[in-house]
Amino acid sequence: MSFAGEAEVLLQQATRERLEKFARLRGKAVQTGKFWDIVVITAVDKKQEIAYQQQLSEKLKRKELPLGVHYHVFVDPPGPKIGNGGSTLHVLQCLEEHYGDKWDSLTVMLIHSGGYSQRLPNASALGKIFTALPFGDPVYQMLDLKLAMYIDFPTHMNPGILITCADDIELYNIGATESVRFDQPGFTALAHPSSLTIGTTHGVFILEPQLHLTETGELEYRSCHHFLHKPSIESMRHSGAVYKRRNYQPSPGGLGNSVVDSEYVYTDSLFYIDHTTAKLLLTFYKQMGMLCCEIDAYGDFLQALGTGATKDYIKNTENITKEESSLMEIREKVSSLLKGLPLNLILLNNSKFYHIGTTHECLFHFTSDRKLKLEMGLLPNVFSICPNSPEDLGKSACIIHSIVSSRCSVAPGSLVEYSRLGPEVSVGMNSIISGCCIDTKADIPPNTFLATLSMRIDGELMYVSMVFGIDDNMKKHVTNLADIDFLRFFGISLGQCLELWGLRISDKLFSGDTTCLGLWTVRIFPVCSTLSDSVKVSLGILNSVQNKSPFKLNVFKLLSSVEEMLLYKDVEDMLKFRQQLYEEISLQKLEEKSDL
Repeated sequence: MSFAGEAEVLLQQATRERLEKFARLRGKAVQTGKFWDIVVITAVDKKQEIAYQQQLSEKLKRKELPLGVHYHVFVDPPGPKIGNGGSTLHVLQCLEEHYGDKWDSLTVMLIHSGGYSQRLPNASALGKIFTALPFGDPVYQMLDLKLAMYIDFPTHMNPGILITCADDIELYNIGATESVRFDQPGFTALAHPSSLTIGTTHGVFILEPQLHLTETGELEYRSCHHFLHKPSIESMRHSGAVYKRRNYQPSPGGLGNSVVDSEYVYTDSLFYIDHTTAKLLLTFYKQMGMLCCEIDAYGDFLQALGTGATKDYIKNTENITKEESSLMEIREKVSSLLKGLPLNLILLNNSKFYHIGTTHECLFHFTSDRKLKLEMGLLPNVFSICPNSPEDLGKSACIIHSIVSSRCSVAPGSLVEYSRLGPEVSVGMNSIISGCCIDTKADIPPNTFLATLSMRIDGELMYVSMVFGIDDNMKKHVTNLADIDFLRFFGISLGQCLELWGLRISDKLFSGDTTCLGLWTVRIFPVCSTLSDSVKVSLGILNSVQNKSPFKLNVFKLLSSVEEMLLYKDVEDMLKFRQQLYEEISLQKLEEKSDL
């Protein structure tokens, strides 16, 4: 076995061991000091906070989480968006309010999950941190996986805050006698070897030179000279961020090994701040009062650190979504506040970093990515009633927490979650079906995104299904109605689509800010009285675009945008539908066991 092959096997084993260790803790009380004292999930608004609280309660009730831990959902303050950096500062204040002086002796995991998940809309209503994963019984969600992968951290951590995001997965292996320690002052970040291409979309660390060259192991403790935020490849090379690794690979015919040098950079994932640093940031937040712009916990905090840090980034607005006049002022203050603080690095040289925050990433990692399947034991059919064999469904289809008829067909590369699909349903390749009940004949074309939400409008329970192309850009928007044709729905200009649907272009066709017009805010989805009806009409919308045939939406009483779906969502009813599926699946599995 090659060195690379051996490293992969060790990574798989280490991942399985952590998952098994966490499985033994689910529903059990944890000992003080052996697990997290506090787990915090951030929410962007009150609706999201309620949704997260309800799901946490359900998970605790079903004994899916370790007990004896303080689980909190902290919502961002009302007003302008403050980003995950601003949210971090706000959480520090919430912790002090809840725990007083005690919080300086606690280990805290902070998971940033505030956001509307526009690139993965099936997570928009109930949150990316509650995204279902294709393994586990009951089904694991991202929250479970986070707790499992970081299970060894609290016992080797000084009081402080570990900061992570809701849509990434870090897998790693270290030596049997080694441990990942978060016990240094200032900031401490994990660093993963990655390709230069991946480095362009992440933070990249430039290491302080070592006085004495030592052999590289699976775990190294180093200092960061300078942090680059989403740099170009040219910038990485110029800054000295690119390293070379010598790989030995078997030669063709088995005659010895060939030597191949590969280039890599160290990229970021999560980071830790000790309590003294947390108090420094909290004092700064109190002095600032209300934040008026988005702060990035990675770009705006980490770029201020390291002996080689400069203030060049303060005026660089290349990687921010919305330029605010106050951002430069905040960056200047943060830079002065953090100047001189260390950025300690934990190099995990046998590690993997996966991001599942987009429809394409979700489909690839859950259905096609053989490496992740091996590392985590991902399955094609998880906690579902699905009489079809994986071969009948398509080898790389993925069914999670769903009831699928034996005569239903799901093509390879597609994901079905929290849904009920009848016998005359056909799902095309590379599609996502989420929260749907389809009990009549339906041919869902390839590359379709379809998700049903419950809404409560004027006290009445209603249903609406959003349908898009997997490639549709939900974040893209235009500022005036004349530019509508720059927006594409299933590859067709939105203007053409609206004509097919009998809808007149006007400001009233869009919800929210009329200078931010896009697929997220366009009112094109009929609100219906039943789950199945909502799917039927949304498939009618899709078929009209595919066949260039009229489908009149102006006959429906109420049309909703995705933005409005989230505003009026009924979390309780969506969770009730999932619970009904849960009970039916559990009962059938119990009956199958008793028959054996």
